[in-house]
Amino acid sequence: MENVFPSDHPLMGTKVTLMRDVNTEPKKFRELVREVTVMLAYEATRDMAVRPVDVQTPLTIAQGTHLMDRIGLVPILRSGLGMVEGIWELMPSAEVWHIGLYRDERTLKPVSYYNRLPVEPTVSVCFVLDPMLATGGSAVATVDILKKWGVRKIKFLGVLAAPEGVRVLHEAHPDVPIHIAMVDHGLNEHGFIMPGLGDAGDRQFGT
Repeated sequence: MENVFPSDHPLMGTKVTLMRDVNTEPKKFRELVREVTVMLAYEATRDMAVRPVDVQTPLTIAQGTHLMDRIGLVPILRSGLGMVEGIWELMPSAEVWHIGLYRDERTLKPVSYYNRLPVEPTVSVCFVLDPMLATGGSAVATVDILKKWGVRKIKFLGVLAAPEGVRVLHEAHPDVPIHIAMVDHGLNEHGFIMPGLGDAGDRQFGT
């Protein structure tokens, strides 16, 4: 499918394997989420706009670049919070805007409970952060909100995806690139990714 970018890096495979392990404790799980996000962010920022600058080195003047795009991070609460720190390591000036959605366990549809976006967009690019792209409902709802807000460039970053979720997001928003560590086999009858890694929020926060 176009505009979907799973990682084939051996380090990514190793880190996802550790995240899957039921014996991986919350502290280590959080570290892995951060590390995987850093790797995803490297790929997702390849096409970011830059401007030329000159910089004084200890020996001479060198030509360099500075990032032009203003980046907004939109973690889907609560599991997306763990992905923010990794991107901040690369881009400490990135703004963070929270959107709260939860999945109704009966209908598997997203329910919005928190949104504090300002009236006008303050960024040119938004990264939607959610470790799990399962049914795709929360991702689609978040992108809907951001497009209505006025953001023109949006990317999704996640750890695991189900083919069903990828398809739903792509069909609703084919212009949104999906940067994912790995695409799993599919969803079970409860809407959880299989083989997956469990509930990413619970495993990060020890609940």
